[in-house]
Amino acid sequence: MKSKIRPYIVSVAVSLAVGALSAFFTRNTMDIYSTLSTPPLAPPSFLFPIVWTVLYVLMGISAAMIYKDSMATQRAKEGALTTYAASLVFNFTWSIIFFNRRLFLFAFVWLLVLLALIIKTIVDYAKINKTAAYLQIPYALWVTFAGYLNFGIWWLNR
Repeated sequence: MKSKIRPYIVSVAVSLAVGALSAFFTRNTMDIYSTLSTPPLAPPSFLFPIVWTVLYVLMGISAAMIYKDSMATQRAKEGALTTYAASLVFNFTWSIIFFNRRLFLFAFVWLLVLLALIIKTIVDYAKINKTAAYLQIPYALWVTFAGYLNFGIWWLNR
């Protein structure tokens, strides 16, 4: 039983750790969100950690599903998980670019690369496990919405 659940626990813990570490490094600068002009539909700041926690859990579950898949080749799994890992790196770094450095336009471009990595992850996962791919879709949708917010913040605060 432990061997079946362990990859899920580790994978979810890794994704949550990425989010927690990013929050730690931006903890003193996230308050700028309330001082910025934001586009229509911008949610209140308290909503972001809730949404991101759910997304990190879904991301971790889907990565574990890929890792545990016994039908896929090792090469396919490694490729898909490498792309996912790259998306975690871009995700982590975006917060620092946006909040700490306040490079809003560069952060938007960074988000576009992140979105491309997420889409590639979905495509790669779909070849291995469709459910794992579906679990990444909320992540892609949220990052798309974040892109809208990011661009709007850049535009309104130039």
